[in-house]
Amino acid sequence: MHALQPLALALLATLRDMAPILVTIALFQGLVLGVWPDDPVGLLAGLVAILIGLTLLVRGLEMSLFPIGEALADAMARRGHPAWLMGFAFALGFGSTVAEPALAAVAAQAASAMVADPDFPANEAQLAALTVQIRYGVAFGLGLALMLGVWRILKGWPLIWLVLPGYGVIALIAALTDAPFVAVALDLGTAATSAINIPLMLALGIGLASVLRSRNALVDGFGMVVMASLTPMLLFLAAAFLLVPVG
Repeated sequence: MHALQPLALALLATLRDMAPILVTIALFQGLVLGVWPDDPVGLLAGLVAILIGLTLLVRGLEMSLFPIGEALADAMARRGHPAWLMGFAFALGFGSTVAEPALAAVAAQAASAMVADPDFPANEAQLAALTVQIRYGVAFGLGLALMLGVWRILKGWPLIWLVLPGYGVIALIAALTDAPFVAVALDLGTAATSAINIPLMLALGIGLASVLRSRNALVDGFGMVVMASLTPMLLFLAAAFLLVPVG
């Protein structure tokens, strides 16, 4: 019985997190739109499946992936050569982002919208390949972001040196290009950072800053997440700028 208690608490926590969106949808569907689902039993079964699936996902991450990733990040920060640190940062960013469910959802929706856009050179047969390209492109960008984040901590560069020019370039490219997937690029940067990879990025940054005597964990250890959001945006906006004429 005691073994099931953590799982029951996790189910309650997930239900608490889901409650606001469920109440909002129910109120607007029933009171504002006045439309109720045709298959309430199927809808309820789906909600229960989401509740159980999210609970098991988060619980599994807490029991396995997070402790392993944090231990690896701490060990690499304490004993790793800079070259190994950079390689580990790229692998950590790339691998954790490819597995990100939020990114998979955004990539699939973006690919579908691109295929449906008459100005975009892709067809229905290329939909699956385009989805994979988006996911792996974002993962590559996030791997580069963690490499840059590690290099920043090693060199002691202020985070603002990278963030301000990065967002400045993003704003400039977005203003100059009429590419149909500029908004997609901005969403992909946010979708790349979520429940799976943020704890791992924080463990790497804080762990590395903690073992370097000249660094402050609070000042230098944070900033990985904003870099991870920024770099995929830059890559996809650069592609939009190159593929679509300025105008």
